[in-house]
Amino acid sequence: MATPSANKVQSLYSELNRAGQNGDYQRALNASNKILKESRNDETAFHCKVVCLIQLSQFQQAIKEIANHPPLASGLMFEKAYCQYRLNRIQDALNTIQLVSDPSPKLKELKGQVLYRLEQYKECLDVYKDLIKNTSDEFDEERQTNLSAVVASLQLWHQKPVPDLGLRDDTFELNYNKACLLLGQGEYAKALEQLDRAEELCKEGLEDEAEMTADEMEAELGVIHVQRAYILQLLGRADDAMKIYNQLVKSRPSDIGLMAVASNNIVSLNKDQNVFDSKKKIKATASDGLRHKLTGKQQAAVAYNHCILMLYTNQYDLCRKQLQQLRTSYPDSDIPCLVEAALYCREKQADKAVKIIQDYIQKKKTVSLQVQLSLAQIYMSQGNVTEACKVLSNLGADSYKPGIVSTLVALYTNLENTEGAMGVLDKAVEWYKREGGQQNELNTLLRENTNFKLKQGKSQAAVSMLEDLRKSNPDDVRTLAQLISAYSKFDPQRAQELSKELPPVEAFSGALDVDALETTPLSVTSRQMKKTGGKTEKAETPESKESTDVVKKRRKRKKRHLPANCDPTATPDPERWLPQRERTYYKGKRKTKKGAIGKGTQGATAGSSEMDASKTTSSTPSSPRAGVGQPSAPTPSAASGAGPSPRQQKQQGAKKKQKNKKKSGQKW
Repeated sequence: MATPSANKVQSLYSELNRAGQNGDYQRALNASNKILKESRNDETAFHCKVVCLIQLSQFQQAIKEIANHPPLASGLMFEKAYCQYRLNRIQDALNTIQLVSDPSPKLKELKGQVLYRLEQYKECLDVYKDLIKNTSDEFDEERQTNLSAVVASLQLWHQKPVPDLGLRDDTFELNYNKACLLLGQGEYAKALEQLDRAEELCKEGLEDEAEMTADEMEAELGVIHVQRAYILQLLGRADDAMKIYNQLVKSRPSDIGLMAVASNNIVSLNKDQNVFDSKKKIKATASDGLRHKLTGKQQAAVAYNHCILMLYTNQYDLCRKQLQQLRTSYPDSDIPCLVEAALYCREKQADKAVKIIQDYIQKKKTVSLQVQLSLAQIYMSQGNVTEACKVLSNLGADSYKPGIVSTLVALYTNLENTEGAMGVLDKAVEWYKREGGQQNELNTLLRENTNFKLKQGKSQAAVSMLEDLRKSNPDDVRTLAQLISAYSKFDPQRAQELSKELPPVEAFSGALDVDALETTPLSVTSRQMKKTGGKTEKAETPESKESTDVVKKRRKRKKRHLPANCDPTATPDPERWLPQRERTYYKGKRKTKKGAIGKGTQGATAGSSEMDASKTTSSTPSSPRAGVGQPSAPTPSAASGAGPSPRQQKQQGAKKKQKNKKKSGQKW
């Protein structure tokens, strides 16, 4: 017979079951506590209590309960790891999972999520492969989506390609992840097409939900829009990308990670322009909790842009403080070294920038190509081209990349060191032949090396490379012509033999009308080109001439009218094209006599010029100099007694006629 306590526990379990089915987890939690009060060692009730705390998002309390009751929590490793995961204690969650020797499928699912958050994509890939292989239930589509996200992250963040796993692309998430994979592979055009497909599927899925508003739909599509803007930015379409970023920032999405990415990319597009807008946008990248929303590389990019923005706004002390944080957070990153070098260059201390990079290269076993190229750039900005060439020549395998080779050849040519330039090209060709580089790059180097040698008159040295080019493409007539031209300089007999392999002239002429070519005028004047609009006129036939006469009438040329005082028999002045003051017979303007009574300003006297210091003749005026686009210096005028200006002379001439008509004491 059941005891009263057992009957009470049974009724409490019934209450707990009803509350769980109705989703009333607070009531279920109360029922679990009552059961544990009656029976402290009831593992089922304790398990229900922990689950209710998780459903109520009381993760810290759930971990505390598990830690306080070890005997009852021995089988709750999944719940403990899940609470740690939700509290962003990702490493602790992984440590908890690894304590289980034989994890269940749901624990493997959680392990996959934890490894993805820790950016351990290779281990995460193995977990999802195992799950898909050994598990089959209603969550297969979600596992496929997670697997595609891991593959895309491996390619996008770690540049590690993964063989095609044959994943589907019939959902919005799968298409989006496929676009990220193509983005990591550098297939930008295909990535845009995949994003368009993902947007279509997303809209179709959201339209089925009647309660979804237009703003909510745009919020769901925000991640696609930002990714599209980023691809456009990589393609150089900065205006289109900026427009999308600004639209998304104005909509203020609830996802702080999405907002931070869009704001950061706006700052990167602004560069050193519009710094006030950048200072506003960069605040969105300092939100609380953002560290758990962005990957490590995204966080490094945001911190780097913080430093660069301080550099642009001349906040050098703040920039140095931020650099210290960068070194602590990312000890293996080259970014702090580059920012510090840029800071010294900004302060016009290029020597210190060079020393910073040199010391960094000596301390590090391996440095990125960007650091070494930055050192070469600083050398070139100082005019030290020789040191820049040394840096570019000691890049290892990167020294043989076509871009580096082209730069070295240009620098050596600028130094008039043709031997050094040819040595760079020869070493690059030898390296590609030895290491088995891409054939198209090898052909490019061979052709450029050949052209350079032919330009320098080294025909015999260019022959072997032309032979290699001809072997790779026997049908290339251009290579054959260059080979014949090179042989003709030192081996005419071989050139004659090769000339027999040239295709006949008919192969190039095609359907060319030789008679029409012979009747074509050799040159066309610019006036004829203007009349015809740059097109050659066809020969006129009698029929076309008659029709042209009816439609178009020629204008009669007007007779030229000569000036009235022109003498056609007189010889024109040979200096008529020169300004008047530059002609040989120019004598200058007529000057009026000084000291005349009635001349000058009112109250002036004849002897006043003798008291004017500006009228002394101790210094001789300098001769006028002709300047292009430079105004002549104004001549200082005297305070009194100065001669009248040309305008005043005209006025006085008119007043002379009316001298007797006006009274004395006339006011000006």
